[in-house]
This record gives sequence, C-alpha cells and structure tokens, in this order.
Amino acid sequence: MNRKLVITQNVTVDGSIEMLGDWFDPQGQADVDQSDLLEELHRQDSTADGFLVGRRTFEDFRGYWPKQENDPTGITAYLNQVRKYVVSSTLTDPQWENTTILSGDPTAEVRALKEGPGQDIVVTGSITLCHALIRAGLVDEYRLFVYPVVQGRGRRLFPDGYEIPSLRLLESTSFRGGITCSRYAAT
Repeated sequence: MNRKLVITQNVTVDGSIEMLGDWFDPQGQADVDQSDLLEELHRQDSTADGFLVGRRTFEDFRGYWPKQENDPTGITAYLNQVRKYVVSSTLTDPQWENTTILSGDPTAEVRALKEGPGQDIVVTGSITLCHALIRAGLVDEYRLFVYPVVQGRGRRLFPDGYEIPSLRLLESTSFRGGITCSRYAAT
C-alpha cells in the first residue's frame, strides 16, 4: 500500500498560508482554550511517520523547535523523533537528528517516498514545494486549519491558475478558539 502525501497548512480566512502577521503562535496551542486543537494535531501526528519540508521551512523549524525546553505542546518531541525529509539542492548537513536531505528532483524523490513502506508523509509550510507537489498530482489529502483572521496579502496554497475540479470533504471540525480544520481528499 502506498503512503499518503498530506499537505497540512495553517491558513487565514482569505486563503493566505504565508505568515506575514502574528496570527499564528505555535506555542499558543498549549493554552487551555486551544487544548482541543492540540489534541487534534497529536491525533494527526500519530498517523504520520514522515515530515517533508523545503529548505527554508526546515531552517525555520530547526532554528526554533529543537531549542524549546519544557515544550507543553509536545511538538518538539514529535519533530525531534519523526523522520524528516528536506528538499534542498544546497543543504549538505541538516544538523537535526532523523533528517534526510532530498537533493534530486523533488517530485521524483517524493514519488519514491510515497511508494516505500510507512505511514503518512506530512508537508507543512514550504509553499514552493507544495506548489510543485500539487502540480505533479502527488497530493492525496489536504488538511486546512483555518484561522479567523483576514491578512489581506500573502501567498496561497494553490498556485495561480491551477484548478482542482473536485475535492471530497472527509471531515470538518471546529475548535474552541475559533479555528476550524477541514480535511479534503484529492479525487
């Protein structure tokens, strides 16, 4: 059975996934009013054993998460132990345990990962990489965490001019803090 490639993104109501403002706080998910959201994130993490990102997102994560001590969210522990794949033609030493650098053609590398054994492979952030994976038809599922803000600018998940005629809603959940999560299967 092939692994699923899942794009998980935090997105504003107006569709931006580029975080230009302060609408997303990864540590804020430990707040009591967002504990249901954190529980959902951990549920989703339990079905994934691969974490795929582009170099810039990887460097942002590497510069933040491993440095968190006593992380009440548990995200640091998950990211430290999960198998990480970083797409980069320039990175040579990932400097983060359990990381593999994918330096070849990204779509071919991801296609090979999907054909191997394991659970879901999750992509987050990495807008340029997501655009390439969407165009190549490699995405099996989209998980969109919609934040109740309008940013008015920023890059979006789907490349300009790209159409997906139909997505199938798998699940939609709302959380106490006003965030919703919709899961869609690419059909």
